[in-house]
Amino acid sequence: MQEEKLRRTLTRREFLKVSGAGVAGASLLAGCERPGILPDLPDNTPSADRATNVVLIIMDSLRKDHVGVYGNQQIETPNLDALAKDSLRFTRAYPESAPTICARRAIHTGLRTWPFEDWRRYKGIDAGLQGWQPIPNDQTTLAETMRSADYETMFVTDNLQQYDASMNFQRGFDAFDFIRGQTTDSYRPIYTCPPGKVEQALVKEGVLGTGSRLYFQRYFANTAYRESEEDWFAPQVFTRASEFLETTRSDRPFFLTVDCYDPHAPWDPPEEYVDMYDDGYDGPEPFSPVDGGGDYLSGRQLRRMRSLYSGEVTMMDRWLGRFLDRMEEMNLFDNTLLIAISDHGIAHGEHGVVGKLPATLWPEVTDIPFLIRHPEGKGAGTTSDYYASTHDVAPTILGFLGIESPQPLDGQDLSVMLEGGEPEARLHFTLGYHDHVFTRDEEYAMISRNDGTEARLYDLREDPGMHKDVAGKLPDVARRMFDDYVIEDAGGPLPRY
Repeated sequence: MQEEKLRRTLTRREFLKVSGAGVAGASLLAGCERPGILPDLPDNTPSADRATNVVLIIMDSLRKDHVGVYGNQQIETPNLDALAKDSLRFTRAYPESAPTICARRAIHTGLRTWPFEDWRRYKGIDAGLQGWQPIPNDQTTLAETMRSADYETMFVTDNLQQYDASMNFQRGFDAFDFIRGQTTDSYRPIYTCPPGKVEQALVKEGVLGTGSRLYFQRYFANTAYRESEEDWFAPQVFTRASEFLETTRSDRPFFLTVDCYDPHAPWDPPEEYVDMYDDGYDGPEPFSPVDGGGDYLSGRQLRRMRSLYSGEVTMMDRWLGRFLDRMEEMNLFDNTLLIAISDHGIAHGEHGVVGKLPATLWPEVTDIPFLIRHPEGKGAGTTSDYYASTHDVAPTILGFLGIESPQPLDGQDLSVMLEGGEPEARLHFTLGYHDHVFTRDEEYAMISRNDGTEARLYDLREDPGMHKDVAGKLPDVARRMFDDYVIEDAGGPLPRY
């Protein structure tokens, strides 16, 4: 057993050293390597009788195709790549619904948010998206179940959408820290925005929300205190999570959720990260997309936007690595189940659209990374094409620990795959985003409105990027997928609001 632990530790370290950090990023990412090569000597041995801990890492807007282990050879994500090497990796993972709050409701409960039943607008909640509402009071959260099982429960996030106590995401956590200041969080007065700062950003005049002048005024006011990289949000989140690790007790297992809003826009990482992917740019920075058509961007601005996002991804990965460093220093890997997942992706012009909208359910928005690391290394380096999803997180954790849920769960226990088992088969998958749905099987993917109109159909065997709509040629296939998959999975016609 000791030899197996050492072998895994050395393999992980060697992987980090030889991963494609490249010459440009070598010095920047050097801090990602794990210190020491014999972490399990007698004076530093993890407790053998301590129950299994759980660490859940959520990353916002992380595209699957921007992670090295998923096939991207240009963007530096050495820590995610190393973690994937130690994990079961899902190649066809999707959120059960989108965007941010909808996906997280499923993660925190194990229940599907879609088909957005009983949705209504709430005072103080600006987003008018179906399903964007608090975790219902009659649903038990994963943290509540874990606390009932005598786990110490902790939560760190900079995701401003979860700050309001009425949203119920803090329920069940013994300790939670909401790091303030992301995007439009009303953290600091707008008049504290540094003079000339907004002029550095590419602003689309005449719009409200993401990418607008007011959006950037608020964001730059919130972040005016920055002096070093440690002041960016991903560093703050993973540093605080590391501090939470240090407060845990040796006689009680813990459940720690780390929800990092990066790489969500704005994409304004320190310049050295951007320089890894672009140089020679002289113009207003497209820090954030205005959701919709990308024709307001020149080709050069669009390339710059992609580089800014890539830099944000690499910065997030670096500080994830610092957190994993601390886990290793504390000898936690051998008795901790670790899950890493994203909520959705983001479009960078692949279909003429930037950002995300309900109708833009193409791979750049729907395809997410999903990793499960067994504390004993079971399943390490393996992949699965199972349609894994956000509502599988809670049943996977509870199933692995042998904790019974107080409520029936919609998701599957994916931990059985680590022992050679199989969850209940999914021959297709369906997800919802406001008034649109996406469904797919082995042959086709279909996007439509909630009533089945405006259907678009793609042959995944010939067109995996979903660029050629064949609904006009195969209307019966599109209708069949809506009736047999969407309506069946929703339990009847979708609600109309």
